[in-house]
Amino acid sequence: MKKFRKVLDGLTTSSPGGTMGSPSCGSAAGTPTAAPTPRDIDVQETLVSENFQLCKTVRHGFTYQPTALAFDPVQKILAIGSRSGGVRILGRPGVDCYCQHESGAAVLQLQFLINEGALVTACADDTLHLWNLRQRRPAVLHSLKFNRERITFCHLPFQSKWLYVGTERGNTHIVNIESFILSGYVIMWNKAIELSTKTHPGPVVHLSDSPKDEGKLLIGFEGGTIVQWDLRAKKADFRIYYDEAIHSVSWHHEGKQFMCSHSDGSLTLWNLRNTTKPFQVTFPHGKIQKDGRKESCKPILKVEYKTSRNSEPFVIFSGGLSYDKAGRRPALTIMHGKAITVLEMDYPIVEFMVLCDTPYINEIQEPYAVVVLLEKDLIVVDLTQSNFPVFENPYPMDIHESPVTCTAYFADCPPDIIPILYSIGAKHKKTGYSQKEWPIAGGTWTLGSHTYPEIIITGHADGSIKFWDASAFTLQMLYKLKTSKVFEKPKLGEGRGADLGEEDPFAVQMVSWCPHSRIFCVVGISAHIILYRFSKYDANTQTVSLEVRLQCEPEDIITPSENENNPCFSEPGSHSPQPHHQYPVSPGSRTPDGAKDSTPFLKVKDKTVRVPPGYQSDLVIQLLWVDGEPPQQITSLDINSAYGLLAFGNCNGLAVVDYIQKTVILCISTVDLYGATDPYQRLTRSPRRNRQSTSGLTELTDNQQSIDMERSKSPTSDHVNGHCTSPTSQPCSAGKPRIPMGPEGPRLTRRGPGRPPFRKAQSAACMEISLPVSHTEGHASRRAMLQQLHGVTMYSHDEHHSTASYCWNERESRENSFSRSRSSSVSSIDRDTKEAITTLQFGESYGRKSDALPTPCLWVGTSLGVVILIPLSIPMDHEERMEDPVTVGPSGAVQMLKGSVLRFAFLDCNGALIQSPYEIWRDQNAPEDPDRPRRRKLVHFSPSSSQDAFGEGHLTVVCSERQAKVFLMPSQSCLFVHNITESSFVLRADVVSLCNSVCLACFCANGHVMTLSLPSLRPLMDVNYLPLTDMRIARTFCFTNEGQALYLSSPTEIQRITYSQEMCDNLQEMLGELFTPIETPEAQNRGFLKGFFGGNAHTFDREELFGEAAAGKASRSLAQHIPGQGGVEGMKVAASGVVGDLARARIALDERGQRLGELEERTTLMMTSAETFSKHAHELMLKCKDKKWYQF
Repeated sequence: MKKFRKVLDGLTTSSPGGTMGSPSCGSAAGTPTAAPTPRDIDVQETLVSENFQLCKTVRHGFTYQPTALAFDPVQKILAIGSRSGGVRILGRPGVDCYCQHESGAAVLQLQFLINEGALVTACADDTLHLWNLRQRRPAVLHSLKFNRERITFCHLPFQSKWLYVGTERGNTHIVNIESFILSGYVIMWNKAIELSTKTHPGPVVHLSDSPKDEGKLLIGFEGGTIVQWDLRAKKADFRIYYDEAIHSVSWHHEGKQFMCSHSDGSLTLWNLRNTTKPFQVTFPHGKIQKDGRKESCKPILKVEYKTSRNSEPFVIFSGGLSYDKAGRRPALTIMHGKAITVLEMDYPIVEFMVLCDTPYINEIQEPYAVVVLLEKDLIVVDLTQSNFPVFENPYPMDIHESPVTCTAYFADCPPDIIPILYSIGAKHKKTGYSQKEWPIAGGTWTLGSHTYPEIIITGHADGSIKFWDASAFTLQMLYKLKTSKVFEKPKLGEGRGADLGEEDPFAVQMVSWCPHSRIFCVVGISAHIILYRFSKYDANTQTVSLEVRLQCEPEDIITPSENENNPCFSEPGSHSPQPHHQYPVSPGSRTPDGAKDSTPFLKVKDKTVRVPPGYQSDLVIQLLWVDGEPPQQITSLDINSAYGLLAFGNCNGLAVVDYIQKTVILCISTVDLYGATDPYQRLTRSPRRNRQSTSGLTELTDNQQSIDMERSKSPTSDHVNGHCTSPTSQPCSAGKPRIPMGPEGPRLTRRGPGRPPFRKAQSAACMEISLPVSHTEGHASRRAMLQQLHGVTMYSHDEHHSTASYCWNERESRENSFSRSRSSSVSSIDRDTKEAITTLQFGESYGRKSDALPTPCLWVGTSLGVVILIPLSIPMDHEERMEDPVTVGPSGAVQMLKGSVLRFAFLDCNGALIQSPYEIWRDQNAPEDPDRPRRRKLVHFSPSSSQDAFGEGHLTVVCSERQAKVFLMPSQSCLFVHNITESSFVLRADVVSLCNSVCLACFCANGHVMTLSLPSLRPLMDVNYLPLTDMRIARTFCFTNEGQALYLSSPTEIQRITYSQEMCDNLQEMLGELFTPIETPEAQNRGFLKGFFGGNAHTFDREELFGEAAAGKASRSLAQHIPGQGGVEGMKVAASGVVGDLARARIALDERGQRLGELEERTTLMMTSAETFSKHAHELMLKCKDKKWYQF
């Protein structure tokens, strides 16, 4: 009967995905099935599909690859365009909106309809778009696609509805903003220049109306020609021909002079009285050399000429530095009277804009600030102070200060953690900023009702860690931690430093944080772990260092065990790894044959140092070189403050550290965890004949059972999810446990060449590899993904089924050193069954089926889909815990899933999530209180604490790359199984709380975001969110509670999303308002004589000239009008049916109510104005009633 049941197991599920030692639980793809259970589990699940909806919420950080800048001087909001077609609109802190053009074309120019709540964007696909900013999620109202000409420049006069559009051919077209229809009025380039001119003037690079007369349009051509065009007379007033190419033009507010910037680094000032030659020519940075000639200078890309009432005019420009001084940084030059100030920038200047008090171009401008858009930063300079200080930027523009390598997201944190982190971080803030308020202060934002403490943690390539307050859809940096301070700086050319070169040895690979105990753990790329404790006091500390050997050697081929078909551990005969609290720590020990043996990559500072309040390093764990082989990168980590234990693993094995006693209690290879019942037959490599970087050949066996086992494995079985196994590394051995005995003990024989486990800052920020999602390419795509993550070449077990080699293009120069996938013809003989530890989880569980009470356990998941349960014996008494060793019991249950194991979670039998036990935070540097001795206070969440029957058991949720299972403990029976995906694989998975319940959230490599109910694993949501994913998203995507998630959408931006229907419904009230009704400031009174002799610009009627009645219709083939969808961006992914319709109706009602409110306000203003006019007219009538005609 037992044999027959195993046959059924083989029919229902594949061998790696089967459940060992439990009833059959196979299922078809995507279909949950229930297996026989010892008793019925009756859990009332409350989550349904209507609770889920996926939409983007906010985007934080600096706009990636910015291209354009615009500012509304009345609304005081700023817009930034990007090369990918994104538009970022910023106001006061909390007012931050991101829009995206569907075409993805680069934004060339932005133009606000000042104080109208609208924005015009000109894109590289020669399309104009009109955005409505009067709603919280801006939408496109109209689009105009030019078919025969390319757009180069746009200009929209203040309080005008006619947009001037310059093209590459030199023509100027006019567009009606209200209807977005092209006017028949066109200024052709051959009419603008003289007939005798033999060359084309070039593209239009400037358009502006004269401050003196709005009926005059100044047109600047790239070739050096400037034309003032009389719009009424349809002829040129004057033409200027200059030898140097023109980049920009700026008017004096009186309209009598204008200034041009040129390609030779010169500025020319022109007077309208004499346009035959420039009134003044200056080379601001061109000095006269000894031979009498001027230095050659770089082009001045933009100049702004602004007047001030109480001082000399400001001339501000970018570029113009001399070519001779190599290595000079980009600069913004401010000329104020005779003073010239050069502000050097860290990055190239993309665009700058001077902010002025008035929106009218014919008034004194009174500039007060300059917004400078750099390639990787946004700064605002205060012009009202002579030293030109910079404003402190309230937006999180420095996320990418060092490339982001990992992220972590924590929602619903303890309420006291954010204030204390902010108070510590505020002490280290930079000084010297302008004392004035941030000038970009438009929009309105209020704290929503659905807010709770949220923290985002980012790890960076330079080893720094940043804590961010992410509450209420905002982002503000709280605290910065530099992990590199723990180590001595590597010396180049000596020992380890020679291998490191110019790499990033401190780059952060993963983080683990317990907000309750405030224990923080950092995993670095140099195979090191740093444990930090939080303190409000500074202290003199010396960091303790532990050095761990986590290497293993190859042995002969392992023969199949007798009970290979049922690789569960037998309860009494399980292999018991011995406790290693006596594990020798020998820093700096070296073997005679290898200079690098028994040494880590980095050297910890061994002197006592004064550390400030905040996170203070308590312990450093480093993996050692062995026989010239570098340690492999750490692939998994978990820390538990209640147990005082830290566990980590890599592709060689597992180690457990007691960080209270600073000892290693377990250090063992993955295979040794199985004991004598290894479920896989291991193959070893033959000895290498040369020391090349290619992999050695694998010895093959004729055993057909072994080959079938190899083929049945997950295609990722030799990989870690998101981490690598080096092709030069050796397989772990099995049999007797291998315990490092120090330098005098048995040495491990290694034959392969070593290489560092890291390359240049393999950050999540610089990875741009798109992944195919088809069924046939799924395996290769994951292999390529992992290859790109770690810069090494890796093979899959079943790569021999593929016939094509896959190559991937890197878009960032920092990733050019990545290896490429090799031909599959070699991989068929390179099938190493190396098994890595992919996930770890401490918790209260049942180590064996016979256990009646839960005990501390460590759950271990591997890259081959194997789940191992290790019971722990931890002294609970305070004094005993400080002295007695922690012991490790025999390994318990073994279960198997398809693909690498990604996540563990524990539920009680009522379906509630069981939190891991933790220690209540206590400040170890606080002054001693003799009345209250400092003791550890622990908080335990036992599986039996929330249930009526003591010892009733609990549920364990296990999720792998392809499958999710729910087990009942302690019987270890599989209750539910769900095959998540067949053609792709899961990148990130987590059990999260939502709507007072829990669910399993998954993100797949094909871009799908899915949620499954717990414990029944019913599909609740499956949204194809990203059609193509890339490495950056794969490394940084993370879920958290309350239906939120985030990922790095670009190297400089964090995108937050929600999969909660409730949050999507409340999103409108949580976002900031971009538009606020503000009265347009009145123009200054120019005076009778000045208006009479200077010309009256208000008599110019553009409608009379550009309207269809006067100018006719434009050619239909010239441009195509495209009506906008006018919807909200989040509605694109709204659920179909009643919920989506109600959401749309609600938004429409909000917008209609807003418009009605504005109409009511305008009506009230008109009535007040009419009453005032009537009153004044009546008074005038009474005054003049009795006067004679000659008295007037």
